[in-house]
Amino acid sequence: MLTRAAVLHEMQKPTPYAESKPLVIEQVSLADPGPGEVLVEMAGAGLCHSDLSTIDGSRPRVMPMVMGHEASGIVREVGPGVHDLQPDDHVVFSFVPLCGHCIPCATGRPALCEPGAAANTAGTLLSGRRPFSSMSGQKINHHLGVAAFAEHTVVAQESLIKIDSQLPLSTAALFGCAVMTGVGAVVNTAKIEPGSSVAVFGLGGVGLSTVMGARAAGAETIFAIDLLPDKLERATQVGATHTINASEEDPVELIKDIQNGVDYTFESVGNERVLQQAYAATRRGGTTITIGLPHPSKMFSVPAVSLVAEERTIKGSYMGSAVPRRDLPRFIAMYQAGLLPVDKLRSSTIQLDEINAAFDALATGTAVRQVITFEK
Repeated sequence: MLTRAAVLHEMQKPTPYAESKPLVIEQVSLADPGPGEVLVEMAGAGLCHSDLSTIDGSRPRVMPMVMGHEASGIVREVGPGVHDLQPDDHVVFSFVPLCGHCIPCATGRPALCEPGAAANTAGTLLSGRRPFSSMSGQKINHHLGVAAFAEHTVVAQESLIKIDSQLPLSTAALFGCAVMTGVGAVVNTAKIEPGSSVAVFGLGGVGLSTVMGARAAGAETIFAIDLLPDKLERATQVGATHTINASEEDPVELIKDIQNGVDYTFESVGNERVLQQAYAATRRGGTTITIGLPHPSKMFSVPAVSLVAEERTIKGSYMGSAVPRRDLPRFIAMYQAGLLPVDKLRSSTIQLDEINAAFDALATGTAVRQVITFEK
């Protein structure tokens, strides 16, 4: 079939993106689903910093590529061997396809799936296929097994989680990355206890999801740190008890002045200097969780003695250490019960043709989550 998609042909184009147009909206050819694969009509796709980090070249990927990884849609066709999904099912995508057989998958850590990571690096589906092609026949790569910025996509069945059809699909998209990563970091990676104290550095979609996850998990004190007043206001709306504008105050000094550090800190910026601050704000015996993805060349160092003498813990959290088929339905149930105010993440809805200007808004911090809606 033919479909429209936002294709990245070249990384590191200059800003503003509204002028340089790194994402080209073009008609592409999409192959039928093969064995174990599913054709999905896209409904909603969120713009995330993980997409931006490929556009600006800080997380290089193979080119050309249909971008996007946080999404929801409706199943339209299933390939041979697909039994758990059928046409008209509503689905959310997992940006790591889960093979179910490697050691991480077999030991309950599917976010670290080895064949899934290899496929994502190669820009293919789990099978190794690239279903997208240009009109001239050139193969086009998949972003994180999803390729969400397209009107239709074909993905491995292992990339899909069936959801409650009553959930609005524009909201459902946010569960595929922001909510799964942020809330998952709280409940899966950190496993915070009720009454804990928490600090969240960086209040994009993932950071705000971490704040709301900490509130739902029973944290007593939640510091939210950012540079932008709008994001600090949103943090208050989703559960923060204290906000700190890091352009005006030293967050580490302020946190230590108020309560001598916190039990858990979360760094969701992807910046090694901010991670250093998060570690410094963690109290003796506490845990520092890093969620953001810094440039691969950046290094992070800590006083080695503090790990022993203060019993500190530093943990990475990828995709919220999630088991998507377990976690997404329960996070959706928490949203439906009023425990996760996910709608507060959405800055606006946009159309596919507005995507380059929307990435300008994401890059400057004037938007949290913009969601493409694929309305006909």
